[in-house]
Amino acid sequence: MALQTSNTMITKENGQAEPFSREKLISFIRRMTNDFPHLRTDDYTERIIRLIEHKKVMSVEQLFHYLILEGLSYISETEPEWTFVCARIYLEQLYKEAAKQRGYDETQRYGSLYDLIATLVAKGVYHRFLLEDYTKEEITELAKLIDPEKDKLFAYIGLRTLADRYLARDYERNLYELPQERFLIIAMTLMAKEPKQRRLALIQEAYWALSNLYMTVATPTLANAGKRCGQLSSCFVDTVDDSLQSIYDSNTDIANLSKSGGGIGVYLGKIRSRGSDIKGFKGVSSGVIPWMKQLNNTAVSVDQLGQRKGAISVYLDVWHKDIFAFLDAKLNNGDERMRTHDLFTGVCIPDLFMEQVEKRGDWYLFDPHEVRKVMGFSLEDFYDEEKGRGSFREKYWQCVQEARLSKEKVPAIEIMKSIMRSQLESGTPFMFYRDEVNRKNPNAHLGMIYCSNLCTEIAQNQSPTVVEKQYTKDGKVIIEKIPGDFVVCNLSSINLARAVTDDVLERLIPIQMRMLDNVIDLNNIPVLQAQLTNQKYRAVGLGTFGWHHLLALKGVRWESDEAVEYADKLYEKIAYLAIKASMELAKEKGSYPAFPGSEWQTGAYFDKRGYRRNDNVDWDTLKKQVAKHGMRNGYVLAVAPNASTSIIAGSTASIDPIFSKVYAEEKKDYKIPVTAPDLNEKTTWYYKSAYHIDQHWSIKQNAARQRHIDQAISFNFYVMNTIKARELLGLHLTAWKSGLKTTYYIRSTSSTITECESCAS
Repeated sequence: MALQTSNTMITKENGQAEPFSREKLISFIRRMTNDFPHLRTDDYTERIIRLIEHKKVMSVEQLFHYLILEGLSYISETEPEWTFVCARIYLEQLYKEAAKQRGYDETQRYGSLYDLIATLVAKGVYHRFLLEDYTKEEITELAKLIDPEKDKLFAYIGLRTLADRYLARDYERNLYELPQERFLIIAMTLMAKEPKQRRLALIQEAYWALSNLYMTVATPTLANAGKRCGQLSSCFVDTVDDSLQSIYDSNTDIANLSKSGGGIGVYLGKIRSRGSDIKGFKGVSSGVIPWMKQLNNTAVSVDQLGQRKGAISVYLDVWHKDIFAFLDAKLNNGDERMRTHDLFTGVCIPDLFMEQVEKRGDWYLFDPHEVRKVMGFSLEDFYDEEKGRGSFREKYWQCVQEARLSKEKVPAIEIMKSIMRSQLESGTPFMFYRDEVNRKNPNAHLGMIYCSNLCTEIAQNQSPTVVEKQYTKDGKVIIEKIPGDFVVCNLSSINLARAVTDDVLERLIPIQMRMLDNVIDLNNIPVLQAQLTNQKYRAVGLGTFGWHHLLALKGVRWESDEAVEYADKLYEKIAYLAIKASMELAKEKGSYPAFPGSEWQTGAYFDKRGYRRNDNVDWDTLKKQVAKHGMRNGYVLAVAPNASTSIIAGSTASIDPIFSKVYAEEKKDYKIPVTAPDLNEKTTWYYKSAYHIDQHWSIKQNAARQRHIDQAISFNFYVMNTIKARELLGLHLTAWKSGLKTTYYIRSTSSTITECESCAS
């Protein structure tokens, strides 16, 4: 039978043209929609044909574009599967593009892995170690792991995000790498230094975890693993000392980290306030705002490999004299010389302040430099070791009663009002409950946690780096520094909806923890004190995403005791498996250097959380094993926002509820319709919008899971723009009383929030 043709000519990639064939198009659409027989494809096909036949000439690329755009218009609450149809059409386009660049038949889908590596090493995209650490025979053997069928797991928005941002391209932006190759290259990179007799088996496990979308690695790892440029860690936290040298040195360090893809958290609480003295000269200090302006300029001017602006958060104590100016720094009105619109702000809050807010008491503001000079101690170096009592409040009241100290008395509620006003306008400041954080610090024997990171999920020991001396020798300038604890965040997250549903946590978490631990040894951090801190604590942050997705699959309502109880049990299991995996790594490779004297070793970590053997897990045995064999990692768990990587994995972000069942993700030149994952007649009842959920239920869930997280959680509040101040204050007080360590954005229906991608693990 002769093929039906039209007057439209289709131009192929090689420049040849052939008449448009309806039969070929119908056959292609049937192949793309074969797994979704209930979709209305006849109407879709006819619309595509009419569109094509109005053209005289159309390229294959344009044809794919129309097929996808038309398919996207069909995505709805009743037919969400069109997103997978569009993904498969886009995959065909990616296969064609990669085959064209690499010179193989596109029907193979995937070409030679060895040739890909050799080509991109020669082009300076991949790092040479891929050819130096692996033989051609090993690479050929590993290539057999690639399963093109796993590409069908992607929704369109996930595949598009992966292709646009993370798949390897040459310097002219031509695509070379395909999705499964990215996963395998990540696995090969993270397992490169493992013993050769076990390496291939470990790569197979890592590829299994990644290709099944059971987990995601952090955005910098996803983007940079195997490549010549960039580093693998998500973000960093610096502590700035109260000296000009420290301030400028920190700015240089931050710039170097920012350019390589890291998000930055900066503690400014040691810097003297506006009006403080400098070398005896009274009232000459300009306070923290000018240094924030400097950091703001760094964030804007040092971009991250051309992909986005640098991302920097700054934290200040609520008792610091500059707190009001700090809280106003993100506002849109007022003196622009005092504004830092490109920084994210966070407030370090002791229990005592929240108590004073609740009782409408007074609060006193101090200059940290003056406190050090007059009192002989630094107020920020103390915290309350127990709820309601401890060394911070003792030192604070000493300062209040010290006549030699200048101080400002304000109603505590006025500071809280400024906090909430800024939150409703800009989403920040983040809240850092410093006493609870430090009470639960497993490494309190060696330090203090002053603040969190850019996304409020990291809580690790910090201290400033201090220049000890500078001198010349043999014609060189030598600068000797005493390195502080410069925090490094190494992140990865479990896709709860897939991993729990498929019951693979016991298999997944050990390989995931090994991947995270290996990042520490593989990473080349351009700031040496960060490199030293990374090795000292070997801190990692295993997190989760897809919580709302999982609840919907399980048929559990968000606003229910069942959800709270489920969060408690599930995160206890994850904590147990992660700690056990770290202990097993310590058996194999040794403990982190700071382990002796830690709460892991003494058992206080388990005692503080009331861990005992139960039906879920055997804590008693694990506690003994940790004391005996140690821990490979000083910090283990942290729940990050996962904004972009949860999209790639086709699930919901972090522990957050969804915004809407159907929404549009905006791209540069068009919008992509997206539905809640696995949306159907059963799950739809469990996908309540974040803005219609009683936030007290979210706090209850988060308090349940926070007990099992040794670091912190990126926890957002979702509020209507009509919320009353009293209600928002009630949420903050409840969060603090419930033992939350941090809260992230206040996301109101009227504010636009800039997402942090560095922690999007």
